[in-house]
Amino acid sequence: MSKQKLSLQEQLLKSGLVSSAKVKTVKSDKHKQAQMQRKNNVAIVDEAKDLALKAQAEKVERDRDLNQLRKQHEEKKERAAQVRQLIELNRQAQDADGVAYHFNDHNKMKTLYVSSMMREQIINGRLVIVKLVQSYEVVSAEVAEKISSRDATSIIVNNAQVKNTGEDTGNSYAAYQIPDDLMW
Repeated sequence: MSKQKLSLQEQLLKSGLVSSAKVKTVKSDKHKQAQMQRKNNVAIVDEAKDLALKAQAEKVERDRDLNQLRKQHEEKKERAAQVRQLIELNRQAQDADGVAYHFNDHNKMKTLYVSSMMREQIINGRLVIVKLVQSYEVVSAEVAEKISSRDATSIIVNNAQVKNTGEDTGNSYAAYQIPDDLMW
């Protein structure tokens, strides 16, 4: 019941796909290559093997690049989700009957209705206007710093930055001494 396993050459010969002359020439070529390799210690270049290795290396490099792009895309999505969550959890309630606060978003004037106290806090830089998809929300300056570290384009109005630069120009004459005999 034990069947002998036939080699591939024998199977191809038996099925009639190759001739016996072809099998003999292939065997003799292999034998000559093996003798040459042993005798001269020369490695015979196998073009098919080299091409396969080169193709495999290119595939690995391409896969590495694709994985890097996927990773960057996932990190970007994760940061956007964090920004959205920060805004939704920390947004201040707006007042539809309140005072209009006008601001610029990409050269377009926008209006947000807030209470007068919130308007003053926005002007003073304690509150910041941020963009959430297509709407605008008001959050505290501390939360805005966290948002800015993840996505600076979400910050639309941050007067704390304007206030800091404005104080420097106001103190430019502080180094000069006022004369005592100056009459107003």
